Amino acid sequence: MTDRLAIDEKNQLKEIAVSDAPVQPVFIKGLANIFSYIFHPLFIPVYIILFLLKLQPQVFAGLDDWGKLGNLLQVFVNCTFLPLVTVLLLKGLKFIDSVFLRTQKDRIIPYIICMIYFFNCWYAFRNNHGARELESMSMAVFNACVFGFLANIFLKVSMHAIGVGVMGTFMTLLAFNESTNQTLYLSIAILITGIVCTSRLIVSDHSTKEIYTGLVIGIFSQLAADYFVN
Repeated sequence: MTDRLAIDEKNQLKEIAVSDAPVQPVFIKGLANIFSYIFHPLFIPVYIILFLLKLQPQVFAGLDDWGKLGNLLQVFVNCTFLPLVTVLLLKGLKFIDSVFLRTQKDRIIPYIICMIYFFNCWYAFRNNHGARELESMSMAVFNACVFGFLANIFLKVSMHAIGVGVMGTFMTLLAFNESTNQTLYLSIAILITGIVCTSRLIVSDHSTKEIYTGLVIGIFSQLAADYFVN
């Protein structure tokens, strides 16, 4: 990624970031956009709990169907629905320029507000004695939001990379802690992580440094959560 001077639509000279990556075919860009939407960071926590509900039912031992649904809704509302609504409201009130949060400035308020939602999700699981995996995952999401906010002061770190970093690390820890064979699920998680990070390099204005920084933040956030959750 390099910075160049260009004339914007208001005939003002401004510095813009230009990708150093080679131009990709339209088909590749289309796939990259699809993966970017499917694995948007706000969807990652929901994917994790759906995975646990379907393929790791022992995590929810002692809970009936309503209890499991309650856990799913807790994650969906706090980690997906409320952040999405918040971004739309901020755009409608003109606090941000784009719902895609393309600038560091646009990301400041959403980061701060989402910290509240993510903390509430973790706090609810902790106080309600939820499954350790859910408490760890929700704490990791909160950690990632905090670290992402701090990193945003210096560079526009990739939120997608943070999200898949959390997911990939969660699956790695699960594979080490579970007695059953988790190799297939871990391989898929690592593959998704690579595809999403590559997709962001293709269709976003992120630099390689911003992608790697996001990935490291996601990994560290989940490792720290797993260490501190009892």
